[in-house]
Amino acid sequence: MEESKRQKQVGKLVMEEMADIFRREGYNVKDGGMISISKVMMTPDLLEARIYLSLFQIKDQAALLHEIREKTWDFRRQLGMRLKNQLRRVPELHFFNDDTLDYVFKMEDLFKKINEERESRGKGDSEASDQ
Repeated sequence: MEESKRQKQVGKLVMEEMADIFRREGYNVKDGGMISISKVMMTPDLLEARIYLSLFQIKDQAALLHEIREKTWDFRRQLGMRLKNQLRRVPELHFFNDDTLDYVFKMEDLFKKINEERESRGKGDSEASDQ
């Protein structure tokens, strides 16, 4: 289902503020890896925000996601302080792992392997025709 204009506006606002909160709390760089908010999806009633986190080079993603979920109340409180003049109710925050980046890396590896196989076949065919 397509998001309404208001859902997109509120989602963008929540994304910007949460990114700043993560940066101030030191969650943008953790354990030698990077955490970024890839997208925020709002429910039609604007009472829930589904925040998708891109975890780049984080060894234990599940533990970090659990740690972030435990601090949800604090993040929501900070978000409420920032958005108190723009929203009637602060949305409930739900954090999810966005594995799009992992998918992209897997696809790049597959394409690289396919290209290497084509090149090795091409070389084998040219060597056979030379003889």
